[in-house]
Amino acid sequence: MTEAAEDWREALRAKGYRLTPQRELVLGAVERLRHATPEEVLAVVRESSSAINLSTVYRNLEVLEELGLVRHAHLGERASTYHSVSGRPHFHAVCRKCQKVTSVDPSVADGICERLREEYAFEVDVAHLTVFGACVECSSEEPS
Repeated sequence: MTEAAEDWREALRAKGYRLTPQRELVLGAVERLRHATPEEVLAVVRESSSAINLSTVYRNLEVLEELGLVRHAHLGERASTYHSVSGRPHFHAVCRKCQKVTSVDPSVADGICERLREEYAFEVDVAHLTVFGACVECSSEEPS
């Protein structure tokens, strides 16, 4: 068992949650998919267990987020998208045309975060930040 796997198991136990196969499947699906809606997580989980339904996925995502193992972001008009915190910290840039999601290093936002702190006494939760625009490929396309 990896150290990271044992860490999340300990985090569950410390908060009084049971270690369940469903939680393990949901977390594994989020880590595998990198950015996924609950419906996408369910599709992956169902590869291993047809007994899990969408409400089970939602409940487990809530618990995993409470434990700090996953985060959610709003990457457009679809349902919240979940991602594991085991990877490098990042925020999201989303192309409105092709829906491509790019993970961006938080340091890219340092200037705006500093300005918000100084001018507005506001601390930014960069990991929850999503910036919308157009990727290079879409912005260079000729209009039809």
